[in-house]
Amino acid sequence: MSRVDEWAELAGRRGQELIAAARRSVTHAVRTGRPLRSDTSGVARELLTPAATFVSLHRGDELLGCVGTLAPVRPLIDDLIDNAAAAVLRDPRCPPLLPSDVEHIRIDISLLTPSEPMAVESEADLIAQLRPGIDGVTLEDRGLRGTFLPVVWKSLPDPASFVRELKRKAGLPVNEWSPAIRVSRYRTVTIAEESGPDLQD
Repeated sequence: MSRVDEWAELAGRRGQELIAAARRSVTHAVRTGRPLRSDTSGVARELLTPAATFVSLHRGDELLGCVGTLAPVRPLIDDLIDNAAAAVLRDPRCPPLLPSDVEHIRIDISLLTPSEPMAVESEADLIAQLRPGIDGVTLEDRGLRGTFLPVVWKSLPDPASFVRELKRKAGLPVNEWSPAIRVSRYRTVTIAEESGPDLQD
């Protein structure tokens, strides 16, 4: 079974439990200005599996915060709780949230598969290899890094525009391509609040 299939099964079994944990963390961060300390006592073993997650906060179509990790370096539940708090406290793109905002926030959780390096010879080669709607992509060069989750394809369906805006996000020159750029891709399974798991494929 592939990792994406494993995450899809876990999302089906534990999705609402993960959403509830993320909401507790978000609520605590908004009300106290501090992250919630994770308590893994009594947590199911499968939620202690190392995992990389992203947590996105929305109000309608407005993004209120999005923070995550790309490498599975800590237990899923710890990564999730910390990233939920970080989406409130450490996303510089978004204004501070107020306690009155909490009930209007919608939470999306993305479970990431391990990143796989891509061999690309040029920007055109990268664009040709991308799978719209499937690939999350990370660009790294000269200490700069940016990533787009697969969900970004919904607003940037054209691969050339997707790559251009990802370079912009990473702080790289939009109209240049460095042979030193490293590219990797991954997939996600998304757990959206008030709905079931959404396999990005």
